[in-house]
Amino acid sequence: MKQNYKKLSTKFLSIEKVKPYNEKIGEKYMNESQLTHFKNILESWKNKLISEVNKTVIYMQDEASNFPDPVDRAVQEEEFNLELRNRDRERKLIKKIKKTLKKIEDHNFGYCESCKIEIGIRRLEARPTADLCIDCKTLAEIREKQIAG
Repeated sequence: MKQNYKKLSTKFLSIEKVKPYNEKIGEKYMNESQLTHFKNILESWKNKLISEVNKTVIYMQDEASNFPDPVDRAVQEEEFNLELRNRDRERKLIKKIKKTLKKIEDHNFGYCESCKIEIGIRRLEARPTADLCIDCKTLAEIREKQIAG
């Protein structure tokens, strides 16, 4: 399982152009250096998402046309709907990133909201907005599946 986190975190970090955190022996969990590392990751991610939102607005303004052909109009509307759905997902993600940045500011970041244990550096690098440890997340997903049917 640890190997998977390493692959995921390396992939995510390379997209955000941030180097993985190198833990030092005996280092305290979620010290200032680690908190700064995750704050940089989250700020970078948030800024990238905001930039994408702005690009979409400009794109939709520039590309908005009243096509005489109904098929062309339908294609454009569908394309815009898809873009708007993606931006809505990103808007929700930005909200979650802001919530996570607040947790960093309050020194409550990196601990499971359910059982209060350490989430872990590699898991957080793979998913910086994680608020559950892997065990609690697994249990939550099992409960979700049981409820869904």
